[in-house]
Amino acid sequence: MFTTRPEIRGTFGVVSSTHWLASGAGMAVLERGGNAFDAAVAAGFVLQVVEPHLNGPLGEVPILAWNAKRGAAQAICGQGTAPAAATIEAFRNDGYDIIPGSGLVAATVPGSFDAWMSLLLEHGTWRLRDVMDFAIGYAETGHPLVPRISAAIGTVRELFETHWPTSAAVYLPHGDVPAPGRLFRNPALAQFYRRLIEEAEAVGSNREAQIERARRVWSQGFVADAIDRFSRKSELMDGAGKRRAGFITGEDMARWRARVEKPVALDHHGWTVLKCGPWSQGPVMLQALAMLDGDDLKSLDPNGPEFIHLVIEALKLAMADREAWYADPDFVDVPLAALLSREYAAERRRLIGDGASHELRPGRPAGRTPVLPARPDLASAPVAALGGSAGEPTMARLTGDRAELQTAADGTTRGDTCHVDVIDRWGNMVAATPSGGWFQSSPVVPELGVCLGVRGQMFWLDPTVPGALAPGKRPRTTLTPSMALKDGQPTLAFGTPGGDQQDQWQTLFFLRHAHHGLNLQEAIDAPSCHSDHVTSSFWPRHAQPGSLTLERRFPAATIEALAQKGHRVEVGDDWSEGRLSACAIERDGDQRLLKAGANPRGMQGYAMGR
Repeated sequence: MFTTRPEIRGTFGVVSSTHWLASGAGMAVLERGGNAFDAAVAAGFVLQVVEPHLNGPLGEVPILAWNAKRGAAQAICGQGTAPAAATIEAFRNDGYDIIPGSGLVAATVPGSFDAWMSLLLEHGTWRLRDVMDFAIGYAETGHPLVPRISAAIGTVRELFETHWPTSAAVYLPHGDVPAPGRLFRNPALAQFYRRLIEEAEAVGSNREAQIERARRVWSQGFVADAIDRFSRKSELMDGAGKRRAGFITGEDMARWRARVEKPVALDHHGWTVLKCGPWSQGPVMLQALAMLDGDDLKSLDPNGPEFIHLVIEALKLAMADREAWYADPDFVDVPLAALLSREYAAERRRLIGDGASHELRPGRPAGRTPVLPARPDLASAPVAALGGSAGEPTMARLTGDRAELQTAADGTTRGDTCHVDVIDRWGNMVAATPSGGWFQSSPVVPELGVCLGVRGQMFWLDPTVPGALAPGKRPRTTLTPSMALKDGQPTLAFGTPGGDQQDQWQTLFFLRHAHHGLNLQEAIDAPSCHSDHVTSSFWPRHAQPGSLTLERRFPAATIEALAQKGHRVEVGDDWSEGRLSACAIERDGDQRLLKAGANPRGMQGYAMGR
């Protein structure tokens, strides 16, 4: 099997992420005695600085953590909620049919920082200053811009200059788009983080007290105050072409705290796959695996039409259930046990035929009737003349060494997501998928040097559906890190950016690794695909029933056979699908080998280890 690079192997520790600087920071922490949790937090903060088009400090992050001493996994929910004033009536009264993908009105409470602090406090060993030092250094002294960042800034330059001057002040230094490969600095962000640390350390030298103080400074101190002022007093252009202030207040910030939960689990051929709950799309992968449990996947060519057809059709059914049933379980009675039951999976599996489905087919778990949102007439919906964020993309189109950012038909530029995995020499594991707060999403809060996330665009303004907007409710996020145990032993941490495509790419990766024996790098490098069959989670909520986008590296016979099965096939560039990262533990008696792989697509992701 062809690979672009070797699978990293060692015994001390491994880190894989979507940017080499984040992987390097995580590995440096391990080398200096930190554990996997310390390393993941350090890498996560670096990602906020070096991939600002993909995530930011005011975004969100779901985290899966395996603590080797405790022998247990946790899911940390870093997905913030809708502000108290963000009601369906408030949006309707302002003339919105759907929540726009950019501006201030779609902002949810920032969840990333408190989630990282929860991980560091409960499982880590390092002080706040030490884990944040890497990120502060890159913000203060600069980091080399990857081509995609320069391209993204270029697409929203007019928006920044005309409507979002605080963003222009940060991302158009000297009035121009910064060149790829040049050092880019964000001194406002560095100053923001330094002040946060100084106020946290004012409580004394105790590590735990400093972390708790930082959480209070964030949610009730100068960070919350800056967000409150900017959100309430700034009437700036959003993706619907409206000048509107935001809903977030200091009270919203003070009420929110990251949640620690038990992951959702499913057994599959000797593996136990762990995901976050139905406030994420994580159970989609589990539902698909349950449908495929009785199939002889090992006998199928992992690049052949039968395998791809089977997996994609299972995912389409699971994602239809996502649309009908998934939501914040604090607000909605999600029939998760029924959705993951063997009986229901067998019932759904019988719907997969020889031809591609072009219908959205949610099921009836426990006999309940599904309710789907009615999409508005998007052809008549107001659309901004200038940029903003249209949600997460499938992947940048890549041509040689040049990356071209995907752009929606109306000219809007899409943000995306990051990922990081870590395993240390003690067997601790982390998989985290930071996102939100990308600079295309909303104007920069000037005192902080970064912008709010707009995950609220995933809510519906239809009160009858599970995903309806409500104050204090979590939007059903697409962010979905993964872990897997093999024969009860923690073995695999993995994930990818990509919005609705995340669990599609991860399912293909996992099946090829678990059933076909591909190593991590082989499974990452293998040609991949996705479907846009289900309504997008992101503004403007488009869908392409029956669609299937495949990398050109698939055999021509596979592409032709899938088209013959009725899939609406589109052939993408050779390396255009997915940005997977993965780390694993291989056991042989008392011996333990650590492994890692990273995505070559986009020329950013790297795995490290020794």
